[in-house]
Amino acid sequence: MISQFFVLSLRGDNIVFRDYRGDVPKGSAEIFFRKVKFWQGEEGEEAPPVFKMDGVNYLHVKVGGLLFVATTRVNLSPALVLELLQRIARVTKDYLGILNEDSLRKNFVLVYELLDEMIDFGYPQTTSTEALKSFVFNEPVVIDAARLPSLGPAALFIQGSKRVPGTSVTKSVVANEPGGRKREEVFVDIIEKISVTFNAAGYILTSEIDGTIQMKSYLSGNPEIRVALNEDLSIGRNEYGGGFGGGVGMVILDDCNFHESVRLDDFETDHYLTLVPPDGEFPVMNYRMTQEFKPPFKVFPVIEEAGPFKAEIVLKVRADFPATVTANTVVLRVPLPKTTSRVSFEMEPGAVGQSTDFKEANKTIEWSCRKIVGGSEHTLRAKLTLTQERNANIKKEAGPISMSFTIPMFNASRLAVRYLQVVKKSKSYNPYRWVRYVTHSNSYVIRT
Repeated sequence: MISQFFVLSLRGDNIVFRDYRGDVPKGSAEIFFRKVKFWQGEEGEEAPPVFKMDGVNYLHVKVGGLLFVATTRVNLSPALVLELLQRIARVTKDYLGILNEDSLRKNFVLVYELLDEMIDFGYPQTTSTEALKSFVFNEPVVIDAARLPSLGPAALFIQGSKRVPGTSVTKSVVANEPGGRKREEVFVDIIEKISVTFNAAGYILTSEIDGTIQMKSYLSGNPEIRVALNEDLSIGRNEYGGGFGGGVGMVILDDCNFHESVRLDDFETDHYLTLVPPDGEFPVMNYRMTQEFKPPFKVFPVIEEAGPFKAEIVLKVRADFPATVTANTVVLRVPLPKTTSRVSFEMEPGAVGQSTDFKEANKTIEWSCRKIVGGSEHTLRAKLTLTQERNANIKKEAGPISMSFTIPMFNASRLAVRYLQVVKKSKSYNPYRWVRYVTHSNSYVIRT
């Protein structure tokens, strides 16, 4: 059971607050934010999702630029509370359409009504969007999606895309649209987080993909849906001797799990999922893959000697994905020797949308690229000034390099939706169907 629940902005403003048991001080939100903002960990380290202070356990998740926080004095399962916070955020987003500070403030009555149904005296109750429709009656105040940046996964598909309607995926699943007409459509997103570690020679040491097939339905009448996946899909690696002998192009997943609404009668033979989607956004299928795959980026670091108190780091990034795909918000971070006092940068001629920064506090350089087109290469040269004469271990002191990025309309596992079928008796019923892909970096590390 939790004692309190509150939502804070990244500035520390208290937007939503509920005290369920009265055994935690009222100023806990301010105490929590001060502790998180000035977290005394390693340099650059953020506060962990769970920590204890003055006998109070604080558990939080960051969603859509907001901090969802729960407090308790009881020894609870952290995973249970963190999952509860994620579900509260997801249900709130389903009802409001857009999850941000403005939407919460304009819909605070609806948000408190949702909380009253989801949590009773600190105990979780119903966290299903569809089940809550029978108990929640307030209509959401619709926020104009065109003037507000969407901070959810849907925003990744909106930028620069004319094929996907940006505002439709950010609408509420319960609000009535102007004119009383409802746009019949369903969204299926394949979202993958990849973790790769390279050695100094550029060879892969470890690689893993954690993926989710996410669905959001705006179909009236809850019709049955079929999602057909790759014909050469296989679950489990033992059948093919470790997962590398299953044939060229075969997609082999280590394991997966499905939403309770999914029927698997024909999954093993025809590789399609049948379900009646509930209201709101939900994961149809979660999967994990450790079979060898082609990483989207290769990084080639070179450390050169330039004098007794000088050194140079040359970074070359190559995008190993099709030219029709563009990666967004690419950031490389390189820890430098502790004796580094100054860094100057040289970018390639004609560099556009790139920026560099030397974080003197933690001796790290950051190279940010707003966009990288597939098949392109980019180079950065960083000249270091050291306070002590360089030594033989300078290559060990610099690195490892970490990289973060987002690649819309690309997935590293090659898992794909062959077709998305809406089963309806009427022949004239033809709803809009959107299938989208995105790849995030979870842990992308290059040893120097």
